Amino acid sequence: MNFNAGPATLPLPALERARNELLDFAGSGMSVMEHSHRGKEYEAVHDEALRLLRDLLAVPKDHEILFLQGGASMQFAEVPMNFLGSGGSADYVVTGAWGEKAHEEAAAWAAMTGARVRIAASTKESKYTRVATPAEADLDGKAAYVHWTSNETIHGVQYADVPRFGSAPQVCDMSSDFLWRKIDVAPFSMIYGGAQKNIGPSGVTVVIARREFIDRGRRDLPSILQYRAHAEAKSLLNTPPTFGIYLVRNVLEWIRDLGGLDVIERRNREKAAALYAAIDADAGFYRAPVERGSRSVMNVVFRLPNEALEKQFLGESKKQGMVGLKGHRSVGGIRVSLYNAVELEWVEELARFMKDFAKRNG
Repeated sequence: MNFNAGPATLPLPALERARNELLDFAGSGMSVMEHSHRGKEYEAVHDEALRLLRDLLAVPKDHEILFLQGGASMQFAEVPMNFLGSGGSADYVVTGAWGEKAHEEAAAWAAMTGARVRIAASTKESKYTRVATPAEADLDGKAAYVHWTSNETIHGVQYADVPRFGSAPQVCDMSSDFLWRKIDVAPFSMIYGGAQKNIGPSGVTVVIARREFIDRGRRDLPSILQYRAHAEAKSLLNTPPTFGIYLVRNVLEWIRDLGGLDVIERRNREKAAALYAAIDADAGFYRAPVERGSRSVMNVVFRLPNEALEKQFLGESKKQGMVGLKGHRSVGGIRVSLYNAVELEWVEELARFMKDFAKRNG
């Protein structure tokens, strides 16, 4: 029972297909890892992954879908490099550790170029126990973009409803809740995220961006750093992570065959409801620090009465076959990641263990 925060559990059918095709892909006598990224065998996989993603999310025709490398951390730097020019300004909404990192990278670029990066809103004073609302954000109407994070894996906070921060182009890091439900892509100028949470293995980064926004990007950067160049090359500017994209294709097919994102959302909400119910049932023993309206469906964090009990909890749960429950080293505690491929039965088993553990140690 894999509750890791990322790389995370993958759907069994997607892995089984990879196992069955590992030595002989599409009757070619070769692994997909051995095929040229310019060849028709891999090209079919690449195109299918793009098509599945566009269909599942109903991505508008004026938005490009890119498969890149470098993870979300690369996008922290690449977004300001492309869109934040000398004398320009960008707004950042910071609701956790990853929002902080995105802001830090943008600030480093701004210091080099004479641009300005503003923290338009932050919930640091609450120790990141809630999201920031558009109403409390001090926004610059002339900003090149406003950047926010939809779900913070470390602190376990998530936007229940998709917000809009002012009129500037909206750029969102959705690494940890991408494809957990349907969203309207149209209002976003850019969405990005590492694949290793919900849709594939580490090494693939998905970017969805409005074509007009991409065209605004700087043209004096090395081409490998320009979104425009990747879009023009259909994400084949250089050798892509072919096996990673192949696995993304497998996961997207699993989502489609399961019934699409409506089914995925229902599964995810059931899992989160079961786990939060277990926490709240023993509220004197388990403590969820996040405000109820900001509780994450993807990453559930909680504490026990003391660190010794947390260590005992982790040891006993691991013996029961539950892995990946240790909270991030920066905050401690327990973290349960409930990404798409996590099964409800695993969560129910964890809830039973939690009830028993509290009874024996409360």
